[in-house]
Amino acid sequence: MEPLWPSVLGLDGTHDRLPDPSPAAEDRIRSAMRDIAGRAAAIDPSGLDEVRAVTRDVVVQQANAALDTLDSRLVEFSVSDGLSSPAYSPLTMLPSLTLNDEAKARGYLARLAALPSYLDAVADRQRRGLADGLVPPDFLVQAGVDYAQRYLGAPETDPLAIDPEIDLPDFAAERDRLLADAVRPAYARYRDFLRDELAPHAVPADRPGLGAQPGGAARYEGLIRVHTTTDRSAHELHEIGLALIEDLAAQYRVLGERVFGSTDLAEIFERLRTDPALRWRDGDELLEAARSAIRRAEAVAPQWFGLLPAGQCEVRPVPPAEAVGGTIAYYQLPALDGSRPGVYFANTFEATQRFRHTAEAIAFHEAVPGHHFQLGIALGQTEMPLLRRLADVNAFIEGWGLYAERLADEMGLYSDDVAKFGMLTQDSMRAGRLVVDTGLHALGWSRGRAVEFLAANTPMSGLEIEAEIDRYVANPAQALSYMVGRLEIERVRADAAEALGERFDIRAFHDVVLGNGNLPLSVLGDVVSRWVDGQRG
Repeated sequence: MEPLWPSVLGLDGTHDRLPDPSPAAEDRIRSAMRDIAGRAAAIDPSGLDEVRAVTRDVVVQQANAALDTLDSRLVEFSVSDGLSSPAYSPLTMLPSLTLNDEAKARGYLARLAALPSYLDAVADRQRRGLADGLVPPDFLVQAGVDYAQRYLGAPETDPLAIDPEIDLPDFAAERDRLLADAVRPAYARYRDFLRDELAPHAVPADRPGLGAQPGGAARYEGLIRVHTTTDRSAHELHEIGLALIEDLAAQYRVLGERVFGSTDLAEIFERLRTDPALRWRDGDELLEAARSAIRRAEAVAPQWFGLLPAGQCEVRPVPPAEAVGGTIAYYQLPALDGSRPGVYFANTFEATQRFRHTAEAIAFHEAVPGHHFQLGIALGQTEMPLLRRLADVNAFIEGWGLYAERLADEMGLYSDDVAKFGMLTQDSMRAGRLVVDTGLHALGWSRGRAVEFLAANTPMSGLEIEAEIDRYVANPAQALSYMVGRLEIERVRADAAEALGERFDIRAFHDVVLGNGNLPLSVLGDVVSRWVDGQRG
């Protein structure tokens, strides 16, 4: 399904292929996934040891998640300037490749040569989606056009103009020829498709969600299963989000009285949004604050974890082509062959408009003790099947990241009460996601109503709120994974602590959670329960 991932991860194999978005390719994958899911489900887990029993459960969930993803038909209407856009994901993934031998370097040139056919196939799928009523909203189509314009307008900083780590005299000339004669014309063609064919039919911002599309409700239910690994309904998740927002309001008032001398929520939010002291001088200061927070976390991590990732986390700015419409920050996992470290990317675009108080919570989420620990430890479990180390389980991965933000408070990592406002801000954004994502895709909310909800219930800036809402529309249900996952990790921790009493060891608990790879939430609960039973025995 994703032939770029083996290259990104540093795995053996071919390194010259792009994904195939054609209906015929999807049909082949769908058939294979049904076969895998059926055969794995037919195995009696009582005859397996614990490692194989857990692996069986992961296989079943991953295959069924692949089927739900295919059935969502995302490729037919996913148009944006973000990582979820199939047309623009190569501009993010290809530059992260390490070309450390001739086969990979020649394969990279083959991928550049194949990009025009790939983009044409994506456009064909989106024409098919248009014919079937799977139409994106106008603001995302415009974002897609603008992204292409930014890419085409800066050939001197083309992110695809990467160099191999070996000496290949003819590489640069062939790469530049392909970029000029094949890749950029293909992106110009895709831009023209968006502008001339898709934009005239795009839906308005008052009905941007999946629920407005044919079969959208069922497809959204499938994506909820993919991203939360639960069968919770959109309405249930919506109500959970509203309850969390109410609880967080009380926490803001307590901290607001200490820091600002006010318990008025609107006043606290306005102060966090507008106080010049809570802004960065420049991007360098933002990056150094992230590095400082990560160093503090690394220093005390052995008190909370027995397992540690093999390498340290690097901090870099989000690449310019992604930064304008990109997310606040993200983490890129290391390559398995050691050719690329784990990297925390922080967005320095318009740094003087970005919040100082959220920086530490975001660094703890994305890096240490968050994604860098969770993903790095999983990759280091070489005795486990590769699938267990790499399984795409958003609720576990993002749930751990959000759990790490609160864990950082337990670890004493926040530098002051102002930084703890960042923790609350991140919490309210993730609680708000439960409300807003379901509101957009299941309850018929407009983009404006979603923006208003986050503005009223979080201290996020207008710049960040609009980028967040556009992300939720472009990638339905993904935003639900964070809070659903954290609540489950907190639940199994509380249950284990209650069951074990004084014998509960937080280091051992974290090692069990992270040392078993990426687990669907139901499987995580079973693994922790068996560990508790073993501790009792």
